[in-house]
Amino acid sequence: MAAEAERERLPAARAALLAAALAAVGVPLYIHVPRFASDALGLPLAQVGALLGLIRLVDVLQDPLLGRLTDRFAAHRAGLAALALCGLALGVVWVFALTPVRGGALSLAAGLVVTFTAYSLGTVLLYGQSASIAGSGTPAAQLRLAGAREMGILAGVALGAVGPQILGRPFGEAGAYAAFAIAAAALALVAAMVCRPLWQRPVVASAPLRLRALRRSGAGWLLVLGFVNGLPVAVTTTLFLFFVDHRLGLPHLAGVFLLIFFAAGGLSAPFWGRLAARFGARPVLALAMSLAIASFVWTWALPSGAALSFGLIAAASGVALGADGVILTGLLASTLARAELPAGQVFGIWSFLAKASLALAAAVMLPALGLAGFDPGRATDPGALAALNAAYALVPCLLKLVALVLLALLPRALLATGAHPSTRPETA
Repeated sequence: MAAEAERERLPAARAALLAAALAAVGVPLYIHVPRFASDALGLPLAQVGALLGLIRLVDVLQDPLLGRLTDRFAAHRAGLAALALCGLALGVVWVFALTPVRGGALSLAAGLVVTFTAYSLGTVLLYGQSASIAGSGTPAAQLRLAGAREMGILAGVALGAVGPQILGRPFGEAGAYAAFAIAAAALALVAAMVCRPLWQRPVVASAPLRLRALRRSGAGWLLVLGFVNGLPVAVTTTLFLFFVDHRLGLPHLAGVFLLIFFAAGGLSAPFWGRLAARFGARPVLALAMSLAIASFVWTWALPSGAALSFGLIAAASGVALGADGVILTGLLASTLARAELPAGQVFGIWSFLAKASLALAAAVMLPALGLAGFDPGRATDPGALAALNAAYALVPCLLKLVALVLLALLPRALLATGAHPSTRPETA
C-alpha cells in the first residue's frame, strides 16, 4: 500500500513541477508585458494592447493544431516536451533580456510568438497526458491529479508574478526583468530533465476526434463554461498592475498582493478537489463563483490606499480561482477518458479558449481605457480612474454571473465525481 501510494505521488509531483515551470512564464507575461513594453520600451498602451491581441490571435489559432500534433506523434512526446521547455526558456529570455529599447516592437513580437508557442505545446502535452499520469481516467483520480497540477500552476504563476518585484532589489529596476527571464529559463530546463519519466508512461487509447462525439460526450459544455468562467480572471490579470498603481496608489505592494492571490489559490486547490468529490461539483463550483463575485463587488467599493482590504480580497479571489482549475479540468479529463476522445486535441481547444479570453481582455480593455482617458504614464483625472475601477471590478463581476448561470444549466452527468456516468449527458 505504501509503495503504491508513493508511485502515485511521484508522477503527481513531477506534473506539479512541470506545471509550475510552464505557468511561471505563461500567465505572468500578460501581467508584466504591458508595463515592460510601456516603461522599458516606450511603446504606447494602445499599441501594446493591439500587439498582444494580434500575437494572441496567432497563438490561439495554433493550439488545436498543437493538440493534433501531440496525438499524432504520441510516441515522440518526450522529444516534444523537451522542445517545448527549451523553447520556453529561449522565448522568455528573448522577450525580457534581448529585446532592444529602440525598434523593439518587432523583436518583442517575435519573442512572444516563440514563448507562447512553447507554452502552448507544453500545456497541451501535460493536460493530454492526464489520464496516463493519474493512472486512471475516473473523476476521482483526475481530481487528485488536478489538485497537484493546479497547485503547481498557481505556485508557478505566483513566482512569475512577483519575480521582477523581488529581483528588483538586488538587480535594480532596469535589470529585474532580465534576471527574472534567466531564472524562469533555468526552471524550465530543470523541469525538462526531471519530468522525462512522465512521457514514458503508456498513452491512453482514444478514437479520432469528431464533432458529434465531442457534443455527445458533453465536453462542449465544459469548454464553453471554462471560456466564460476564465474571462473575469483575464480582465483582472490584464489590468492588475494599473489598478494597484493608480486606483489604490499602492505600487510597492503589487508583488505582495500577487503572492497572496496565487498562494491562496495554490494552497486551496487540493481542498477544492476533495470538496467536489464529497459534495458534488455543481454546489462547490457555485460556492467558488459566488466568492469571486463577492470579491469583485468589494473591490469596486474600496477607497484609495485600502491595503488590508485588498489583501483580503486577493486571498478570497485566489481561493475561488483554485476551484476553477481543479474541478473544471478534472471533469473535462474524466469526460474525455470516459468517451475515449483524444485528450491532446480537446485540451488544445481548451488552451485555445483560455488564451482567447486573455487576448480578448487585452485587445478590448486596454484600448477602451485609453479612450476613457486613462494614461499610465501621466496623472489621470477622476473620470479615467472611475473607468479603471469599473473595468477591473464590475466587468468581471458581470462575466462571473454569466458563468454561474451556465453552471446551473450544465448537464447533470458531467458533474458526477464518483463512478462514470453514461456517455450521453443527461439534461439538468
